[in-house]
Amino acid sequence: MISSQIKHFDYIFSGTGLATLMTVYKMVCSKKFEDKTILLLDSNTKKTNDRTWCFWDKNKTIWDSIISQKWNSALFADVNFKRVLDLKPYQYNQIRGLDFYNFIFEILLKQKNITFLNEKVIDINELVTHVFVGTDTNRYTCESLYNSIYSKEFVETQQKYPVLQQHFIGWFVKTETDIFNPDQATFMDFSVPQKGNTRFMYVLPASKKEALIEYTLFSKDLLPIEEYEKEIQEYLAKLGAENYEIIEKEQGSIPMTCFPFWKKNTKRVLNIGTAGGWTKASTGYTFKNSDKKSTELVAFLQTEKDFKSFHKKTKFWYYDLLLLNILSRNNELGSLIFSSLFQKGNPTLIFKFLDEETSFLEDLRVILKCPKAIFIKALFRFVFKVN
Repeated sequence: MISSQIKHFDYIFSGTGLATLMTVYKMVCSKKFEDKTILLLDSNTKKTNDRTWCFWDKNKTIWDSIISQKWNSALFADVNFKRVLDLKPYQYNQIRGLDFYNFIFEILLKQKNITFLNEKVIDINELVTHVFVGTDTNRYTCESLYNSIYSKEFVETQQKYPVLQQHFIGWFVKTETDIFNPDQATFMDFSVPQKGNTRFMYVLPASKKEALIEYTLFSKDLLPIEEYEKEIQEYLAKLGAENYEIIEKEQGSIPMTCFPFWKKNTKRVLNIGTAGGWTKASTGYTFKNSDKKSTELVAFLQTEKDFKSFHKKTKFWYYDLLLLNILSRNNELGSLIFSSLFQKGNPTLIFKFLDEETSFLEDLRVILKCPKAIFIKALFRFVFKVN
C-alpha cells in the first residue's frame, strides 16, 4: 500500500551503487552538506559480496583500509607470448563489494541528515520547482535527484552508438596444491579460444591456493552460464588444479558504450554511475572513473545548480568510440589490439592513458603501438560516416 504522505528532501539518490555511495560518502567527509537532507533509495540492502572492484593507483587513496589485495606485477598473455608487467610505480588493487558497502554504511548510518530506505524506485518526474520520486511503497519530493538506475533498453535499442558488454562469471576457488603466484595478478590472458569474440581469463590470486578466476568477454551477446563455467574449469585444469573447492561465485555484465548519457541530464536530475556514463567505455573499468567523477560532483554541488553543465567531453571519448566501433564490427580483433598494446608498450604509460591523464604526445606513443591499419580504417569511417 502506498502512503499518501509526501516527504521532502534536499537530495534523493535513486540506487545505491558505487557512484552513489562514493558521492554521498565524500559529501559527508567534506562537511559542506550537514544542513541538507539526503535520501538513499534501493531495493538491494547491500548485505552480500556481489562484486569485486579493481583499480590501479600510485598514491595512497581514501580506500586503502578496505583494499583486500595488492599486486606490483601482472601477467599479460595470448597464444603467442607472455609478458610479466612491472606495474611500479602503480599497484593493482582489489576491493570486495561487501567490504566497500560495510565501510560506507558504517559512516552514513551515523549521519542524522541521511536516510536509507529499502524501496524500489518506479517513477521519476521532474517538475518546475522540484522532482517527484515514487517507489513501490511511498512518494517523495526533492530539490535535485541523482539517478544511478541504468536503463538497458533505452541504450541498447538506439543505433547511433555501438554497445558491447563486458560480461563475466568468476569463481573464487581454493585448491589442494599450490597453483597460483600471490605476487602476480593475471591482467588479461587471451590464450583461451576466442571463438570470434574478444575473450580472456582474469586471475586475482589471494594465496598460492586461493584466487578469483573470471572468464570475461567484450562482446554484444551474453553466453549460457554453462559456457563460462566450462571455460573456467578448463583453465583451472591447464594451471594444474586437479582438486579445488568453489568458495564464492560472481557474475556481471557492464555496458561498454560512448552513448552520451549526459544529454539526459536536466536542471534538477543528474544521471550518475553507469547510468551517467561513468564507466570507462573501452575497458569497462568503473571504480577509478567513479572515484574521480564523484569528487568532481561534490565540488560542483558547492558552486553550481544546473546539472546540464556538469559533463565535459574529452579526447578520450573519441578514442574509446574508435575502439568500440572496431570491436562492434569485428569483435575477434580484440586479442590482436590489446596484445599489440601490451607486448612492447610501457605499462606505466598505458595505465596513465587508461586513466585519461596523458598528454597528446603520450597518447600517440600508446596509440601507435596498436595495429595502425585497423584504426586508420575506423577513423576514416568515423570522419566520413561510411559503412
